[in-house]
Amino acid sequence: MTLLSMLRPRWTFNNRLPAYTGEYKVGTIDIEVPVERQRLSKAVFKHGRKPAFELETVLFSLYYPAVKDARSRKPKHLWFPKPIVLQAEGYAKLAKISNFLTNRLFALGLWTLAGSLTIPAAVDVPIVGTVKNYRDYETEHPNDDYGLTEYPVIVLSHGFASTRTDYTQYCGELASRGYVVAAIEHRDGSGPGSLVMQDGTTTKRSVISASELDPSPDLPALKVTQLAFREAEIIETVRVLREINAGLGNNIFKTNSRNEGKDLPEWRGRLNIERIVIAGHSYGATGAMQALKGGHVYVRPFVGGIILDPGKSSGPLNEDIRVPLLIINSESWSKTPSDFYGRPHFDVVRDIVRKVLDESHIYAWFVTCKGTAHPSVTDAPLIEPFLLSWATGATIDVKEGLRQYVKATEDFMLYLKDGHRRGILSEEVTHPEYEHDVRDDVRRTTMPERIEKYWRIHVAPSTACMYPGLCGVEHDHAI
Repeated sequence: MTLLSMLRPRWTFNNRLPAYTGEYKVGTIDIEVPVERQRLSKAVFKHGRKPAFELETVLFSLYYPAVKDARSRKPKHLWFPKPIVLQAEGYAKLAKISNFLTNRLFALGLWTLAGSLTIPAAVDVPIVGTVKNYRDYETEHPNDDYGLTEYPVIVLSHGFASTRTDYTQYCGELASRGYVVAAIEHRDGSGPGSLVMQDGTTTKRSVISASELDPSPDLPALKVTQLAFREAEIIETVRVLREINAGLGNNIFKTNSRNEGKDLPEWRGRLNIERIVIAGHSYGATGAMQALKGGHVYVRPFVGGIILDPGKSSGPLNEDIRVPLLIINSESWSKTPSDFYGRPHFDVVRDIVRKVLDESHIYAWFVTCKGTAHPSVTDAPLIEPFLLSWATGATIDVKEGLRQYVKATEDFMLYLKDGHRRGILSEEVTHPEYEHDVRDDVRRTTMPERIEKYWRIHVAPSTACMYPGLCGVEHDHAI
């Protein structure tokens, strides 16, 4: 998001997010619950001497397939959570021009941009397939699983200078196709602003710079701490999801400072909780890859990773990954040369995926979505399509770009379910180097148009290994 976009008049914006296109109505619930207090660093703020990295609560938004005719009595969630001035101050601080005047200008710009914009999902409505009179049924049939669907779960980590609401369309589109997505709000000092709410009190969290900390870390050390904080939030999110699935939804509802989740008791057994997929964008992609690091007990629920534009300035990328992996780069992320610890960033990412595929003998893919830019998976292009295209160089239609990300994500989730490769995942490598097309004329002309038009494939399993038992590649990842 740019200052120019924030200061343009309201009438120039497409100030509405589109309806979701899947078969299900989409519901959403904000959950913020207390966690066991953790200090992830000894650093304190110079002003006030309070801990800078202390985890007190975890906040995330659930997106899920909802009962078709359910009507919410609550207003739709705002895309910019209040107070806007908190996020405005954070953006001004990130731009290094924070003062009384610029903070007010940023607040005015944000309000003009999207102050009244709402998220299309229905708030706090029942998940689809809920048993009526659940508690009576539970008493009469204590060992019955009700024959209800277990929904696949994706935990999503947002990028730098972002919040959990920057990806609502991506999350909602997946929910409309039968997935449950938990979009985390990170309070690690990398986002513009967030409110921590617990025990009737509200505490502001904003951008953290090294200069305001004691001891003052260098930038790499600060990022290590932030990633550790994010990982702790990911772990706590999984813990809360486990409790909901175990039938403790009422406890979560009672402790939820956001006062949502009245039907969470009926979520028992509805989540495929032992086999969760971790996803992330940019800084969140770096954190998601870190959460997949082999050898830690707490990563066992993650049976796959969906990595979108892994960070170029958020620290080294973990390469010890032992589950199926899909890395999607935007065209701007792949095409723009970037030095990454002495090597091209593209080469580092490609080699990590090759290592998962060749050394761990697990399916992994690295692809680029043509015409897209770094924000293409976010809501920003949908809200301001012309300015974002001009500023980022994206050439793809904004709705089509998001549709391609959703389709590739669903293809990956379905692969994890049944081991069958679909769509982009069923193709061979086309471009081992970004500009080097290895296809002959026959393959180029016979490739499905929807793939040829939108994708370059850099790493992929051979199509000779399409079925279990071939090539020594692991296929036992069904969820």
